[in-house]
Amino acid sequence: MSEEQQLQAIRKRIDALDEQLQGLINQRAGLAQEVAQIKLRADPDTFFYRPEREAEVLSRIKARNQGPLGSEAMARLFREIMSACLALEQPLRIAFLGPEGTFTQAAALKHFGHAVTTRAFASIPDVFREVESGECHYGVVPVENSTEGVVSHTLDRFASSPLQICGEVTLRIHHHLMSHAPNLAAITTLYSHQQSLAQCRAWLERNLHHVEQIAVGSNAEAARLAAEESSSAAIGAATAAEIYALPILAAKIEDEPDNTTRFLVIGRQQTQPSGRDKTTLLLSTRNVAGGLHSLLEPLVRHHISMSRIESRPSRRGNWDYIFFVDLEGHQQNPNVAAALAILQREAQLCKVLGSYPVAVL
Repeated sequence: MSEEQQLQAIRKRIDALDEQLQGLINQRAGLAQEVAQIKLRADPDTFFYRPEREAEVLSRIKARNQGPLGSEAMARLFREIMSACLALEQPLRIAFLGPEGTFTQAAALKHFGHAVTTRAFASIPDVFREVESGECHYGVVPVENSTEGVVSHTLDRFASSPLQICGEVTLRIHHHLMSHAPNLAAITTLYSHQQSLAQCRAWLERNLHHVEQIAVGSNAEAARLAAEESSSAAIGAATAAEIYALPILAAKIEDEPDNTTRFLVIGRQQTQPSGRDKTTLLLSTRNVAGGLHSLLEPLVRHHISMSRIESRPSRRGNWDYIFFVDLEGHQQNPNVAAALAILQREAQLCKVLGSYPVAVL
């Protein structure tokens, strides 16, 4: 058999498999529609998106994958299939910190897939308000960066919001320098979000120490401004360069190669256990000796691992603080529930901001 005949035979097999896959995907979509009908008959106000169910499915897909496609690639394929099927049940509206082309939008699409409608808002409080009002089903907001730490505006908003954390997304952050300028020497002004300037500090000192740096609200806004000025540049994501038709002069200029941002998915529903979950708490104690120890002791007693703790001013008085704590486990797990019962009795404030699946993708 000649080489061309071998290729033709393989292509026929691929075509046959494609036909089978298409039929199976449509069968799955039909079942999703049946699920929607059953849910609507039981409760017209039901939540169609189930974070714990999707996390379980994606975890199983990664666990049983045998290649040659990698587990992450396989999970991303199924993420899009699930997104398209969910859109048949309920087209989701997702609020994110805009404008178009931000890392937050990329995180929203990574988590929900591309069969959703993303809506850009100018501030983190605006994202919260849109979800609280029901205009958007869910929101995505940044909460911490591996290099620069927490996003305080997000934490502060949780103190007064009734919304729940429904999920988390982690995104590797690659910063690119983009400009219509022909080279680095021709750049006179650099626009960027303050955190991105900090994450690229060493590279900028080596290569653009002569350039005026102007901090703006987002990297997408920086790209928009740079697109209007031939001697200006911006730091941003590759998507922002595409949207604003800006050539990338230098790629991946972040100082830390593992630079990662964590985002939270906020909504109006409580998420059920997925088998691998986190719980986030807002805690406060009286300003007395041993106050923080009294908050942490129940977690130690019940063998609960704490993955993060951040303090923020309570705004109730000088030197009075609240604490944001991430725990391993779901609030319905017996050991977590037992610790929470103690904290709700003894802490000045104990608010569960949500239990949600650990990021799968």
